[in-house]
Amino acid sequence: MLRLSKKMLFAIESVLDIAYHSGAEPVQSREITRRQSIPRRYLEQALQQLVREDILIGVRGPRGGYRLARERRRISIGDIVRAVRKMETTEDPLLDTEGSELGVKVVRPLWLELQDEVMNRLDNITIDQLCAKSDEAGIVSEGRKNLDFTI
Repeated sequence: MLRLSKKMLFAIESVLDIAYHSGAEPVQSREITRRQSIPRRYLEQALQQLVREDILIGVRGPRGGYRLARERRRISIGDIVRAVRKMETTEDPLLDTEGSELGVKVVRPLWLELQDEVMNRLDNITIDQLCAKSDEAGIVSEGRKNLDFTI
């Protein structure tokens, strides 16, 4: 069942933070924690799952951190949601074959249809679009201000 959990919210915010605040160096998890107030235990779990799902790339070393695995216009919110759903261990009640006839034949199919509509919508929202909204909202990108193009 599609629901907005803390892990889901933190994962979306983390990918957006990396996309919006990245500069020449990878974004370190402590910087994401500072900017987003995400507890580190949730953050590291989410970041590792996003690396396994090829949404992020983990960069090792003292100046390591995280980068996007592909262009931000090629990462949808749906991609992130699917990655986090693989982490969540609660059973999906929509997949339960037990229950009343109305529940199994009417309510659950309706809910699955609505869930598909939501996922289609999320698949059409990219990290690039959210970065543009962040810019429009006047949020200052720490990565851009650290880039220096002086010759």
